[in-house]
Amino acid sequence: MTGAAGFIGSHLCERLLADGHEVVGIDCFSDYYARSRKEQNLERSRANPCFSFHELDLVEDDLRGAMAGSQVVFHLAGQPAVRPSWGSDFDRYVHDNILATQRLLEYVRVNPVQRLVYAGSSSVYGDAEMFPTKETALPRPLSPYGMTKLAAEHLVHVYMRNFGVPAVSLRYFTVYGPRQRPDMALARFMQALSDGKEIEVFGDGEQTREFTYVSDAVDGTVKAATADAVGFVFNLGGGSRVTINRVLATLEDISGIKVYRHNLPAAAGDPRHTGASINLAREKLGWEPRVSLREGLTNQWRWFQETANQARLGTAP
Repeated sequence: MTGAAGFIGSHLCERLLADGHEVVGIDCFSDYYARSRKEQNLERSRANPCFSFHELDLVEDDLRGAMAGSQVVFHLAGQPAVRPSWGSDFDRYVHDNILATQRLLEYVRVNPVQRLVYAGSSSVYGDAEMFPTKETALPRPLSPYGMTKLAAEHLVHVYMRNFGVPAVSLRYFTVYGPRQRPDMALARFMQALSDGKEIEVFGDGEQTREFTYVSDAVDGTVKAATADAVGFVFNLGGGSRVTINRVLATLEDISGIKVYRHNLPAAAGDPRHTGASINLAREKLGWEPRVSLREGLTNQWRWFQETANQARLGTAP
């Protein structure tokens, strides 16, 4: 698994280990956020004798030692987030999202696997013309990040068509839950709420997002590894398309802390609305999201508080 130390990747490692699989994790510990947080993400997996880890850059390093004998490859590595993808940092997005995917595909072209599962993004849709958005909608990304995720998804398709790489692509819709990256909206909201500060909201808060709890995203990813679905692209959305303002109201209710908003201009590259049609995943993967938004937010808030308390006490999360 690439991106094993990340938010979704670390949860996926634990799920696969719990299912009795041997898991090889790969991560380069990019400096997008603190390495210590990623190391903490891996603690449970590292305690399992069926887990091994390799610190590698998919573009620069030799993958043969780490990936020898692999049967299924989950490709979750990549440079995330819309706003930092503008300007001079674009080189990093090309390196981590496009070149890294191409190098991995070259490896599995020569060293065949049973399945490659590519973790894409709903950012490829941009401002979609209809909701819920089907996989057949024309992708029109609004950001450099979305463009690189779409380019990598196309690379996966190219290698499948030309070399028979047995690939499935997923488009995640706003995944949240424990270990969410600190730059993501819900993590920022919870940090500000805990600190008694204003919550910065880009735009008027009436933009909608399709929120997907991390265990549901992981379940769909696992199912994509074995389903009769080679060549398909699947939306994974949690069935919780709501406004940011409603999310804040729910957080206020869960936490018992008054929310104070500070509205900022809408960010370049952020779509006004996102919403997933998940009928294809239901049909082909037998997948159904199970965690409601309120339940998921409650879980993430509880985890956030526990982690903050442990940090104050100087103990590892």
